[in-house]
Amino acid sequence: MTTPATSPAPPPPPTSAAPHIEIDGRRAATADDLLVPTLYGGYAHFTAMQVRDGRVRGLPLHLARLDAATQEVFGAGLDGELVRERVRHALDGAGVRDGAVRVYVFRAPEAEAATLMVTVRPPATMPPAPQALMSVPYARPFPHIKHLGGFAQTHYGHIARRAGFDDALLTGPGGVVTEGAITNIAFHDGTSVVWPDAPSLHGITMALLETRLPESGGLPSVRGPVTLDGLAGYRAAFVTNSQGIAPVRRIDDVEFTVDEELMRTVVAVYEATPWDRV
Repeated sequence: MTTPATSPAPPPPPTSAAPHIEIDGRRAATADDLLVPTLYGGYAHFTAMQVRDGRVRGLPLHLARLDAATQEVFGAGLDGELVRERVRHALDGAGVRDGAVRVYVFRAPEAEAATLMVTVRPPATMPPAPQALMSVPYARPFPHIKHLGGFAQTHYGHIARRAGFDDALLTGPGGVVTEGAITNIAFHDGTSVVWPDAPSLHGITMALLETRLPESGGLPSVRGPVTLDGLAGYRAAFVTNSQGIAPVRRIDDVEFTVDEELMRTVVAVYEATPWDRV
């Protein structure tokens, strides 16, 4: 007598300690699969996105980021449809439709094609509490690329938290403000939202707000030089990344008032951004 076949139980949702990981679309990684990220993991780039019901805000921007960085770093572009298929496959493998997803791009020196690693963790959101930032004298190399190997920015983040701050604020020579350790930062001068005009990563949330704030929020969004000795001239500040937006209450010894009206406008504009299906 033949026992009827049964469908395997879906895998449990990923936990923060054990993300669901797929390499080149394979759910059971082999030793060969792991070789490239293990040996060449410091020479790679990635994008981080929040997925809700199989959708992502600013998905075309994520795909464009991956394609441009792969072209610059490895000399060949990256097909956006392939990335979407790999993300869908990983979400299905994790048994979820909501998650914090990262797409990493590696390539072994002798390989003809890039290796894609997709990780899925539980959804994440920016803590809403106003943040305190400690300025540090560090600027990321090749800041326009969201690359791995960021020991210094990670270490400075730890130093800042040990000193009682929430995170680090990266600065260049002369106290030029560039970006947060894992965020973009913006300031409000009473009229416009000002993003530091300095080498930094053009984050997806930042890019969405730059375009949509003037159109939907009636709030001009500009680039301009920002320095530590000029922080007192701004009324408010906030940070952004793939997890969302949070106000800034202090940078070093400079205190900022949390502008509730500003934050309502910025958050409302961001939350009104359409979600793109993966």
